[in-house]
Amino acid sequence: MLVFAHRGASADAPENTLAAIEEALKQQADGIEVDIQQVDQEFIVFHDREMSRRTNGTGLLKDYSLSELQALDAGQGQNIPTLWQLLEAINGRCLVNLELKRITDVALLHDIIDQAIQSLNFTAEQFIISSFDHHLLLATQQLAPHIKIAALTASKPVEYAAFAQSLNAYSVNVDMTCLDQHFVQDAKRRGLKIMVYTVDEPKELLQLKEWQVDGVFSNSPQRSLQILRT
Repeated sequence: MLVFAHRGASADAPENTLAAIEEALKQQADGIEVDIQQVDQEFIVFHDREMSRRTNGTGLLKDYSLSELQALDAGQGQNIPTLWQLLEAINGRCLVNLELKRITDVALLHDIIDQAIQSLNFTAEQFIISSFDHHLLLATQQLAPHIKIAALTASKPVEYAAFAQSLNAYSVNVDMTCLDQHFVQDAKRRGLKIMVYTVDEPKELLQLKEWQVDGVFSNSPQRSLQILRT
């Protein structure tokens, strides 16, 4: 079972910052999951629509310029990184799951991914694009069919993973609170990987391992790896 660092090693460093990325690499996570939003012609690594939970700013992210965002404290003196800064920091050392939040230019995003494949130590196989916005996933599939997509859900559809299969997704990524063994089995029957967020509790990790889930997103990847591999 793969263990992705959820927003970096967010139990040990401020989420979605370069410190959390470096900590995830230090903890030998199989992959790193971060959230991507677009600001003008740039992409930043940040989860929320509103600034106060994770920075010393207030109000809505969309009302900030890139320079204003980068001047904020995202925790412990960390700045909000750009996508390129994130990719430079990882430099092909693990898998990368980019969760798309507020994105308007999918083609520009894929230009950056292609640049990373060409100039950093990444292969196309190391990237997974996930989103709750399945329209963005469809656009990704059409523009860059060589990049894997993962359909996110925080619900249990009547037809389980059929929506992900219809997108020709690599995986379906499911909220732990909505998951049961039937969902796992349905995804497997459809030829999909299934990954689960956000999982830190030992009993849940071991249950998912028994169900042969393919991956989990964890705030503490080192601890989760120890539980799963001992």
